[in-house]
Amino acid sequence: MEQVLGNRQRGLIFVISAPAGTGKTTLVRMLSQEFSCVVESISYTTRPPRATEINGRDYFFVTQAEFQRKIAADDFLEYAQVFGEYYGTSKAYVEETISQGKHIVLVIDTQGALQLMGFLEATFIFISPPDLMELKSRLHRRRSESEEVIDRRLSWAEKEMELAKRYDYHIVNKNLDIAYQVLRAILIAEEHTNFEEKC
Repeated sequence: MEQVLGNRQRGLIFVISAPAGTGKTTLVRMLSQEFSCVVESISYTTRPPRATEINGRDYFFVTQAEFQRKIAADDFLEYAQVFGEYYGTSKAYVEETISQGKHIVLVIDTQGALQLMGFLEATFIFISPPDLMELKSRLHRRRSESEEVIDRRLSWAEKEMELAKRYDYHIVNKNLDIAYQVLRAILIAEEHTNFEEKC
């Protein structure tokens, strides 16, 4: 039976980048809750987990040595170092997911996304806050980082937002419900683009 999403034998890859605190994780979880065919890729990272994070759900938390072994084994589709910690996307995880007909969403830093542009068949989406002042307010509300870390994140966010024009789509998350409807519409439209050729 045809559905709004989930009609392909092989799934699509979506790459989402956004500054920390923009709401990207919330938006992607809303997608996966509405559509069982949408899966968020779980990245590997060397950074320690936050209080609410769970290994295998939010990230695969590994040591620096383990991450380096995976780099040497060419296990990553992409990887990047952000604020002194490594993040990487497993090739095997992505391939296994799309081969099951599921769409996978890679929530990755702009460094990783730029590595993939030009050689990976994917849809690239950038999500930005309304402005940096609003982003600063959101980061303070999280209460998970020091003022120094927040300042570093804001400085990095400014650089990231300059790269939004390199992406296929740019969503400004001023209102979460509207941003979600736009993101949802992008996935639906992409599944039905040249559907006969790709299913």
